[in-house]
Amino acid sequence: MLDLARLAAKMPGISQHFQQEVTASRERVQRAKILLEQAQQQQEKLLELYHNWHDRLIFSVALPIEPLDTRVTILPAPESHSVFATDGSQIAPSHHEIAYCYLINIGRIMLHYGQNLHPLLDSIPEVYYKSEDLYISKQWGIRVDEWMSYRRTVLESQMLAEMATRWVKPPGAHYEPNLALVDGSLIYWFIDSLPPEAKDLILPPIFQSWDDLRSAKIPLIGYISASRSTEGLNFLRLQSCPHDTPNCLINCGDLDPEKTPCRVVDPLRDASLWGYLLEPGQRSPFWRSSLKILDLYGDEHRIYFCYLHVGTEIARVEVPAWVVEERELLDRSLSILLAQVLKGYGYPIALAEAHNLAVIKGGDRLRFFALLEQQMIKVGLQDVGTSYKEARKRSSIA
Repeated sequence: MLDLARLAAKMPGISQHFQQEVTASRERVQRAKILLEQAQQQQEKLLELYHNWHDRLIFSVALPIEPLDTRVTILPAPESHSVFATDGSQIAPSHHEIAYCYLINIGRIMLHYGQNLHPLLDSIPEVYYKSEDLYISKQWGIRVDEWMSYRRTVLESQMLAEMATRWVKPPGAHYEPNLALVDGSLIYWFIDSLPPEAKDLILPPIFQSWDDLRSAKIPLIGYISASRSTEGLNFLRLQSCPHDTPNCLINCGDLDPEKTPCRVVDPLRDASLWGYLLEPGQRSPFWRSSLKILDLYGDEHRIYFCYLHVGTEIARVEVPAWVVEERELLDRSLSILLAQVLKGYGYPIALAEAHNLAVIKGGDRLRFFALLEQQMIKVGLQDVGTSYKEARKRSSIA
């Protein structure tokens, strides 16, 4: 039990700390704005520096593909359009339950605006209980619960593409603008640490789903709330570098990477800077991510991003290369996205509803294992039940 009286005594110190952090953050923003103005004047030179020296940098740099002073006001969404979204949740495997298995639940949302079409709001559960599902990851030293989350990512992509490509053009209906949404980044960081055999089971089906969306002209967007990325600000480190060339290995190889002279605005985040530069309904320039992991994606799936002022926050918006390459498609996608945020009072309503459909509550978990227990008893299995530890935790008298 949490002792609220003791906790309250610690609050003044915490509030003072955050007040100091706010003041320091404002100072960092002012320095970043000056660097941005300077970089804007020699953007081409900085891009050339990057291309000549990128293999000797010790940080990842996102490259602007538009002028740094770009501020684009998002136009209203078309009256008729469709939005598709998926999100997932899971029940992790536990040796204390009646059976060692796991469940992945994918919430699906299909919303039509200005059309005489019914929405789709449902969820699809998948249960994994076979040895090849439970123990395949152990050969690579990956825990089952980690592998489960990777499988969930694949399922979210596959079900999104299947739903959108199947229903976006119902028989007899004419084409309408549309958008496929996912919650979070399209850059799957976890892939970087996986062995090649595991990557082959994760990335290809995801990219196939993206290709299906591309073939159907359905743009894909990853929406990131409260982004912590500094990729864009890292471009300004080329501007703040005090050396003639940004050869980090030679110039700063003997320094602590956290104390190099180019880190003049750390720990400022991209979103914090653009919060001072964008008006509601505006986006920043688009950037090309240069993270090493994207070498696995190929040019057609390379991730680009911008920052969008949605009114309540600065969101990071990620799209594959094929969306950026079609400007009309890109602009229309952003207009539909912003409309979704407005309808959801600060967060895309399709993503919020997909999450609500996917989430597995405590009662759902109990009902799942109750159904499983009934079925196991029905087929004649004996001694079916949870461990004493689990049973005791559920009946605590505290």
